[in-house]
Amino acid sequence: MQLTVEQLAKHIGAELVGGPNDRNIQITDVSAIRAARENDVTFVKDQKHAETVGQSAAGAVIVGSRIKDLAKLQLVVKNVDAALISVLSLFAPILKRSPEGIDPTAKIGQNVQIGRGVSIGAYVTIDENVEIGENSSVSSGCRIGENSRIGRNCRLDSNVVVYHNCTLGSNVIVQANSTIGSIGFGYVFIDGAHRLVPHNGGVVVEDFVEIGANCCIDRAKFGNTNTVIGAGTKVDNLVQIAHNVVIGKCCLISGQVGVAGSCRIGDGVVLGGQVGLADNIEIGAGTMIGAQAGVMSNVGPKQKLAWTPAVDVKEAARLVAHILRLPKLASQVKRLTKRVEKLETAENHKG
Repeated sequence: MQLTVEQLAKHIGAELVGGPNDRNIQITDVSAIRAARENDVTFVKDQKHAETVGQSAAGAVIVGSRIKDLAKLQLVVKNVDAALISVLSLFAPILKRSPEGIDPTAKIGQNVQIGRGVSIGAYVTIDENVEIGENSSVSSGCRIGENSRIGRNCRLDSNVVVYHNCTLGSNVIVQANSTIGSIGFGYVFIDGAHRLVPHNGGVVVEDFVEIGANCCIDRAKFGNTNTVIGAGTKVDNLVQIAHNVVIGKCCLISGQVGVAGSCRIGDGVVLGGQVGLADNIEIGAGTMIGAQAGVMSNVGPKQKLAWTPAVDVKEAARLVAHILRLPKLASQVKRLTKRVEKLETAENHKG
């Protein structure tokens, strides 16, 4: 893909300002400020980067407002993030589309319903009574268990496993090596041994959910219940979601998050990397929890938490400040202790 700066500006609805008079500079890629070359377009989202973009070799820069005295062509847009998504999509590698049809090496069970335009890759195994909606893609090495349902326009990357009695809505993406519907981690100690509790429920993944690579979403315990991932929720790589968890709509869950059994997470919740939730707790809608926080009890809506155990971010900042002062305080205590000992020794000599 190759466009002039002027053509790119039209594509993203930008106002083209500043820089040299030549608006026919060819743009061939999008890149970060430091890595950009003369035929790349870069972007600025904050004042910090606005101060350094002048040193970039980029041919043009996408900005939210014009940067004064910048000797580069600037594409001024209302929303830099939206423009960046558009430009990245424009310059994305063109990959070969998965061919429609069923690869000869795939194994298809009885009573399987496959919609129009579906692609079934090499060595896929689909068990009995499975439904796959139109225009979905099931890549090589995937397995779909009995009685499961895959909606329209879904994409299952290589080696995804969807166990039995699971449902994926439409426009769902599951990246490579993730597992949906695995048995939950539930054991009871009986007669000197840990015995696994059967998990007979399922998993429901609603429309427009995206699940990263190497994630595990456990099935519910009871046959009339499901683990639920709400519509529009995005799950990063290496996330564990335990049995009977219900996650609301449009949540963001970062890498290495662990959600213990039967948690309830409201709409629009954001969990930072490595957040851990104890079992059977509720997180209110719109709450944001910082990276590596450990949440041990219920949290109301629209809270901002950090630390372990998780507390309000302002309180967490105070705790960090106190901890950073500990070496100085320890030194002060040591000096004061020596002074007290000297004073006590002097008093003893007087007696």
